[in-house]
Amino acid sequence: QVQLVESGGGLVQTGGSLRLSCAASRFTFRTFVMRWFRQAPGKERELVARISSTGGSTIYADSVKGRATISRDNAKNTVYLQMNGLKPEDTAVYYCNALGSRDYWGQGTQVTVSS
Repeated sequence: QVQLVESGGGLVQTGGSLRLSCAASRFTFRTFVMRWFRQAPGKERELVARISSTGGSTIYADSVKGRATISRDNAKNTVYLQMNGLKPEDTAVYYCNALGSRDYWGQGTQVTVSS
């Protein structure tokens, strides 16, 4: 069974940093585009960042541009999201997504930024 397991979320103060990880298993990770989404209470899920299968191309939402870095390690089947300068509006559940021949989702990890 395909698995995407996020970790690294938690409670952080405004201006702090977090590094989210998403460990993938049971599919050919290196062939999939990987994305991070987030969903805040009462809001739609939004794309935060995207990375190509090789890691050579990245895209960021305007709301996190300059504060977030997405990266991947295909040898470890893991994608990361480094978030710096966190703001209360970054509070959300963060989801990892694998986009390829199929579309896979993780269960999410909560990020809470206190003001």
